[in-house]
Amino acid sequence: MTKPIDVRNPRTGKYDYVIIPPPPKLLAQLCNRLRRAQKGWQQLGVEGRITALQQWKQAVIAGRDKLTEALVADTGRLSISVLEIDSFLSNIDKWCKLAPKLLEETEKQTAVPFIKLQQTAVPYPLVGVISPWNLPLLLSTMDVIPALLAGCAVVVKPSEIAPRFMTPLLNAINAVPALREIFTFVEGAGQTGANLIENVDLVCFTGSVATGRKVAEAAARRFIPAFLELGGKDAAIVLESADLELATSALLWGSVVNSGQSCLSIERIYVAESIFKPFVEQLVTKAQRLELAYPKPESGEIGPIIAERQAAIISEHLLDAIEKGAVVHCGGKVEDSGGGWWCRPTVLTQVNHTMKVMTQETFGPIMPVMAFSTPAQAINLANDTIYGLSAAVFAADEAEALAVAEYIDAGAICINDAGLTALIYEGEKNSFKYSGLGGSRMGAAALMRFVRKKAFLIKTNSAPDPWWFDG
Repeated sequence: MTKPIDVRNPRTGKYDYVIIPPPPKLLAQLCNRLRRAQKGWQQLGVEGRITALQQWKQAVIAGRDKLTEALVADTGRLSISVLEIDSFLSNIDKWCKLAPKLLEETEKQTAVPFIKLQQTAVPYPLVGVISPWNLPLLLSTMDVIPALLAGCAVVVKPSEIAPRFMTPLLNAINAVPALREIFTFVEGAGQTGANLIENVDLVCFTGSVATGRKVAEAAARRFIPAFLELGGKDAAIVLESADLELATSALLWGSVVNSGQSCLSIERIYVAESIFKPFVEQLVTKAQRLELAYPKPESGEIGPIIAERQAAIISEHLLDAIEKGAVVHCGGKVEDSGGGWWCRPTVLTQVNHTMKVMTQETFGPIMPVMAFSTPAQAINLANDTIYGLSAAVFAADEAEALAVAEYIDAGAICINDAGLTALIYEGEKNSFKYSGLGGSRMGAAALMRFVRKKAFLIKTNSAPDPWWFDG
């Protein structure tokens, strides 16, 4: 029998919610039921699936207040929870618009005059999604929506740290008969995720590099595709010509949005020596204006640290940096307020790559700022990492910024802004290094990951018979 898991409230520190993971046998039975129902979902055609997703969207809107309440309880923050729901609903509309064209069957002539090619796509029967705690709704549904439209059945295992949103979302799913037969969520921790991989035909995982390795190995043993979105240590380069007002505002937002608890957060800032001092002064001034969202979610911009273990990592990185000579200009520690863990926006200087805060994923509102003498040095510093998720470059001239961005080993690079992958989903990108593996989860490729291409090579009546012996 599986043991219940107590869930901590990030604002109060109290364990006020319980989830019960399904026993392995029950999970296997659930997956088999979803896989059997998938054929009917596929046969609905893309227009039928669009209708079902639009019905789901309306059911979510009808229960939006409860979904918002659950997300706030999961994460302790309000504005980002509202943004998550808005982005999720927008994603449904976006994919419903794109899917018909992407999944359209095509027919064309081949290089052989009397052989034509008919191209189609077959969905993977059952997709498993294992999602993280930092943006629980958005990151648990980002892969789900294109997978459903492709014709797959889907089962999601969200993080055990932020599972409350499942109940209102499941209520909305169950309100759509066609959807509830092929789509559901399951509760559980790491073992449930491992069990899920044993029962699906494709897995999407978002989380740490350490767990991503295990997912990749388990998927490889089963010979199924694994799409992995893992950690990041995103760098920003601020060139001498950059607009400091723009750069400091954008990098502050890119570093502390969602309290820095995002894989796309800026975690390292490299600034040209000639502008280093005014840049730091402006960044510190702006960072000090931000308040903790305490005692109420509406009280400020910086929410609590959602995962208790992440609070320990942030503290470890700060202490390591200070012991090695880093200078703290604001913030600088993890605070306990009302039972929750909080960290004010923190600007550090006198940092270097011997410090964990410059090399390991911190996942907090921490801004270590380091000077560079030449753009080539900045590029080398930015690439001195095992990660390659995204980055940012600031310069007065777009061409100057792009000339530097071209040499950064990362999948998405913002020019004169930061964190745009949270808002712009059209650009296809791949993770570099240990930041991930597999096809892009953005752009048209995000949907096509969930189908296998099938080609029918058809001999027409105009072919000589038997043509293959001629000549």
